[in-house]
Amino acid sequence: MPRAKISAVGCYVPPDVLTNDDLSKIVDTNDKWIVERTGIRERHVAPPSMATSDMAVEAAKAALAERGMEAKDLDALIVCTVTPDMYFPATACLVQDRLGASGIWGFDLVAACSGFIYGLTTAAGLVMSGTHKRVMVIGADTMTRILDYTDRTTCILFGDGAGAMIIEATEKAGIGYIGHLNEIDGAGGQYLKMPAGGSRLPASAETVAARQHFVKQEGQQVFKYAVKKMYEMSECLLKRHGLTAQDVKLLIPHQANKRIIQATAERMGLSDEQVVLNIEKYGNTTAATIPLATRDALADGRLQQGDLVLFAAVGAGYTAGSALWRWAY
Repeated sequence: MPRAKISAVGCYVPPDVLTNDDLSKIVDTNDKWIVERTGIRERHVAPPSMATSDMAVEAAKAALAERGMEAKDLDALIVCTVTPDMYFPATACLVQDRLGASGIWGFDLVAACSGFIYGLTTAAGLVMSGTHKRVMVIGADTMTRILDYTDRTTCILFGDGAGAMIIEATEKAGIGYIGHLNEIDGAGGQYLKMPAGGSRLPASAETVAARQHFVKQEGQQVFKYAVKKMYEMSECLLKRHGLTAQDVKLLIPHQANKRIIQATAERMGLSDEQVVLNIEKYGNTTAATIPLATRDALADGRLQQGDLVLFAAVGAGYTAGSALWRWAY
């Protein structure tokens, strides 16, 4: 059975930046308050003409260029997003068409902030089954389109961006995908959601007036669950494979809140050098945070061939996941 490895990473963020000082002119907040509670200093914002598929295409092109291959060489495309261009067709279809990736198949995957880890798990399974040689996973979200800029508890948290990885088959032993642990808990769905727009509450004048097409979050509930599950699932996954936190070169966590990441790392006994933290530059880009953090770790020389990487995330749903990979490019 072939193994699966990550062979390329590509990312894109819009050029426009919204700083904490900029936000303080829109809503009752300030830079000190935001930094102390979240670690965020700025976030990128897509212009009105840019949709999720546009950012996804740019990230995909960057990954393809890094790998030195064409889109038609892919076998499948998975787009992880909660902010699709439209309900249907799938954003994956729009990206496939723009890339000119003829003959491939694909789909959208909805798991909020855990989306990219779920996409990696799915791609690894397709490759290791022997039916696929190369699968692209894209995490892309335009979260600023569903933010209520009168709600200072949520509008400060999110930014826009996209990241892509190419997962491909390898016969080389000891590298690539090692294992994963994913879980959903629908009892937590009430604490982080966008209430309207689906079949439960179709768009209407009433839902718009009630501002139900924006992100709604109960921060304390989400914070507690995120710390608990990222720690528990990461520890369980390591133990399953006979490893400890000290074997991990880098924890690349979902970038939702600096305090969540630090609390998780502290409980695991990880040093600052073992944790990737770049939330101050991008905010929470939902499905794009993990590829963006991976790209930055590579650029900083913190991620090398053969390093053990632990990805971890918790998202709306609730969704949660952790994945172990031996870096291989």
